[in-house]
Amino acid sequence: MRKEMFLRIARDKHSFNSIQPLPKHFQFFHIGATDASGRPSFNIFQKCTSAIRQLAYSYKANALDEYLQMAQNTGYQCLDAFCKCVIHLYQNEYLRRPTEADIERLTEQVHGFPGMLGSIDCMHWGWKNCHVAWQGQYTRDDKGHPTIILEAVASYDLWI
Repeated sequence: MRKEMFLRIARDKHSFNSIQPLPKHFQFFHIGATDASGRPSFNIFQKCTSAIRQLAYSYKANALDEYLQMAQNTGYQCLDAFCKCVIHLYQNEYLRRPTEADIERLTEQVHGFPGMLGSIDCMHWGWKNCHVAWQGQYTRDDKGHPTIILEAVASYDLWI
């Protein structure tokens, strides 16, 4: 992740105060509590780093103990609060269905291949309740059971 993006997320979380009382997931990043010995607890950068490392590298929360000196429970709290804050802050801009104009812009960027919007990844998701008559169409030899493909797509400007 670029440094500018990391700092923007941290700044947006720290400066958010448009809803009163402040939701708990934002309070988690605002409050600089102290631990049992009176030392200050983790700052917003440490909390965001923990969450981003868990998301980006599939780390378990307790794997960050040596790097950040953060317990497993605190790591899980960081991840939970981070995701809720990001959804709250950016859902209107980034977490929405593409409009017709978006789809047209994306298709133009991909050298004219209709239907291909710049695929990032495809995942086969098991379909337990597939109709018996359709199972042959939705079953691949390597999977052995019916699946539906979930596809993530992105534009070249990283709009997912």
